[in-house]
Amino acid sequence: MTTATATSLRDSLVAILGPDRVLDRPVDLIAFASDASFYRLIPKAVAFAGSIEDIRGLFRLSHEAKIPMTFRAAGTSLSGQSVSDGILVEVVRNWRGIQVLEGGAKVKVQPGVIGAHVNHALKFFKAKMGPDPASINTCTVGGILSNNSSGMCCGVTQNAYHTLESLTFVLPSGTVIDTAAPDADARFREAEPELAQGLLNLKANLLANPALAERIRAKYKMKNTTGYSLNAFIDFDRPVDIFRNVLVGSEGTLAFIAEAVLKSVPDLPVKVTAFLLFPDLHAACAAIIPLRDAGAAALELLDRASLKSVENQPGIPPAIKSLPEGAAALLVEFHGRDESVRADLERTALATTAGLKLMEPARFTHDPVEQALFWKIRSGTFPSVGAVRKRGTTVLIEDVAFPIESLADAAVDLTKLFAKHGYDEAIIFGHAKDGNLHFVITQSFNDQGAVDRYARFIDDVVELVVKKYDGALKAEHGTGRNMAPFVEAEWGHEAKAVMEKLKALVDPLHLLNPGVIINADPKAHLADLKPMPGVEEEVDKCIECGYCEPKCPSRELTLTPRQRIVVRREMARLEANHENPALLASLTGAFDYMAVETCAADGLCATACPVSIDTGQLTKRFRRASHSRRAQKIALSVARNFATVEPVMRVALRSGHMVQSLFGPKAMPFITRVMKAFGASHQWSPEMPKAAKAPLPVTSMEGAQAIYFPACISRMMGHLPGESEELSLVEALVKVSARAGVPVHIPLDVEGTCCGVPFSSKGFDLAHKHTVNHAIEKFWEWSQEGRLSIVMDTSPCTYGVVTSRAYLTPENQAKFDKLKIIDSTAFAYDVLLPKLQISRKVGSVVLHPVCSLTKMNLLPKLEGVAQACADKVVVPRDAGCCGFAGDRGFTHAELTASATKHEAKEVKSQSFDGYYASSRTCEVGMTRSTGEVYRSFLYLLEAATR
Repeated sequence: MTTATATSLRDSLVAILGPDRVLDRPVDLIAFASDASFYRLIPKAVAFAGSIEDIRGLFRLSHEAKIPMTFRAAGTSLSGQSVSDGILVEVVRNWRGIQVLEGGAKVKVQPGVIGAHVNHALKFFKAKMGPDPASINTCTVGGILSNNSSGMCCGVTQNAYHTLESLTFVLPSGTVIDTAAPDADARFREAEPELAQGLLNLKANLLANPALAERIRAKYKMKNTTGYSLNAFIDFDRPVDIFRNVLVGSEGTLAFIAEAVLKSVPDLPVKVTAFLLFPDLHAACAAIIPLRDAGAAALELLDRASLKSVENQPGIPPAIKSLPEGAAALLVEFHGRDESVRADLERTALATTAGLKLMEPARFTHDPVEQALFWKIRSGTFPSVGAVRKRGTTVLIEDVAFPIESLADAAVDLTKLFAKHGYDEAIIFGHAKDGNLHFVITQSFNDQGAVDRYARFIDDVVELVVKKYDGALKAEHGTGRNMAPFVEAEWGHEAKAVMEKLKALVDPLHLLNPGVIINADPKAHLADLKPMPGVEEEVDKCIECGYCEPKCPSRELTLTPRQRIVVRREMARLEANHENPALLASLTGAFDYMAVETCAADGLCATACPVSIDTGQLTKRFRRASHSRRAQKIALSVARNFATVEPVMRVALRSGHMVQSLFGPKAMPFITRVMKAFGASHQWSPEMPKAAKAPLPVTSMEGAQAIYFPACISRMMGHLPGESEELSLVEALVKVSARAGVPVHIPLDVEGTCCGVPFSSKGFDLAHKHTVNHAIEKFWEWSQEGRLSIVMDTSPCTYGVVTSRAYLTPENQAKFDKLKIIDSTAFAYDVLLPKLQISRKVGSVVLHPVCSLTKMNLLPKLEGVAQACADKVVVPRDAGCCGFAGDRGFTHAELTASATKHEAKEVKSQSFDGYYASSRTCEVGMTRSTGEVYRSFLYLLEAATR
């Protein structure tokens, strides 16, 4: 596309959407060129639609300019459905509406709502949405509907197709139809007479072909997402109803789904679970029908290779490691509505397994810890392959379906194909209840030989699935680009012709997501393959699944973790190939702000990543590289003289507030803006804390049951403007500990000791290592060589210390291993709360779980403390990283504003008696975002126990 054409397209998009909702810089286009599949298409522009009128305008532009258009939600598609070389329309940011209907029986949702958020809204009503894909914490309703997603438990009967009540859709012509309207069919026929009649004609032709009609009925009794949902022509009579359900699984090729009403299904909380071991796949598969008929909700099959991939992980039962070759397992789970049915569930489960060919007796458990371990085995198989893949390869996960009676033979045949084509690392697992198998391989597309190998393998898979077993090439991941060339192989010419006519009726110019589902190129699955050049070791294992993205605080400001890695890979590719120096220069120029400066390095991305990648580590690498040797030495000097830094910071805060009081609220913001022009980085804001009280409270070592280490941030930063100044945080913890009969001691020489987190986050390695080693040495001394616990009052500091072992000297590692370092949330919940009398509860409080608290799995304990002190405790659905990132909120205020936007909106929609967290800087960020003063939860506990 020429520069003039690109400018013209941008101008046209801006006229529809406004300048802030159009991206066309090279860094943005590369960032959005990839989804979770192994395909890549670079869009001409990325557009953020915000309304149905925006969508209609984009359809008009696409038709007038003859430019293809693709809708993209979460980008977790595995078959290339959400990439485009035309206009890529993002439909998540502005499409997040949820409305629960009829007491939880139904829910109205927009396409950008994450599946787990739907379940969050339905939880109060003991209901959930039917589809339960593995990506439910990331994928959105738009993708779930467009791919007819299912999952581990929903099977066919509770998938997207069968739980759909109504849709509001926008056709490429601009016609908008709400199928729930009483006159929907009449309006549809009036607005789109050719389409309505064409649908009726296709239905009539299908019914006039009994063999094809029966084939359609038979194929949809098992999972099948290959091609369009032809069962809609069999199941419905009115054109609007046919089209409504044809849109399910249409992968964004026919219309835009603006809203949907879904029927919910019961959320059955009582579970009994077993991990059954079998001598071979045939024995395991022979158990599927008896267990399914007995009511098993989940039946997950794992072959020996998948079990071997996780057998050395911590906590895995030893029996798995000693399994013979050819063995297999079934993870079996029964669900019930309440505790009254648990005993019956266990009796049914044991009776059903009594006649099975097992390697050891069946044992069903309702222990949540054991159940979590079983599911960890199941969920760990895919990432285990990803973690050991060779550099430059990607991980492919395919899903197929077979008749259950052929499942064992089909699985064995698949393993033979792996051996034939040299996929030695391949594993098989899947939703056995539905005959749905997933297989995982690692594949390079970096040379023609590798591409040819993949092509031969896929040809053999098609032959096996379709011709030998009459199965489905796609069971739940959608046809996409990957299986588009094989739709006719599975369905036959007549059914494929129906699909082609359907596409032509709606989108005759083939501008809407072209190449997906319907593709005349027999080699389309081998085109536009994603290059995977090697990059830095911190992120090289990334499979670009996108699971990290909802966790990222910069996701709506600059780049997500996946996008940072995608851009970095493109830079590496250009550098290696000496290709397009102008593009490389553009990406390099944008990378510092987009990828490094606006990364909070909070590490929450790792909690969602299947291969545990913390993209913040890449950011820290780049920050380290950006520092000169002199800068590192200066940081080390600061670390060594930290006892001097603390009083200087308190003086600076006092001085700033004094200036504010003398010259007004705009004085310090103006002064720091001027200073920023001369190289200073921090910007004064109205929430800037006052100086902390000094000196610290005097405590006694005699009788102390723990050592209290107030974090340096607690020693420097005091109350926020508008916050009660009755007690400092340090005083509050000392008082409530004494009240519980658990006195704590603050060492007299605590000043000057730092956890090292401020230096680590900025990439000052020498300073970080010095401070954290010094801290451990002091902890060892203060705790009487590990006899007393160390209590820390700021969660990021606690996390920084408890994860610091790799940075310690061997001597300090030995000390570290004997220390007990506790975050104040755990100390309050486990130690203080049981010994305290709650004397006055407040009505309602809202909590902000800081990133480090989440990573330490301490949110339940924070909630537990709050629930003891308040009648109502709310953790916002959109709570996440605030983006303050230590002091980054003072240097990049836009990061915090973007990161907290959705959480703040939820908080401001209600009124609370208190707003609490466990980190002073995060409290500053949330105060800025909500206008309400956030403070430590310790104040809540102290006030409630007076």
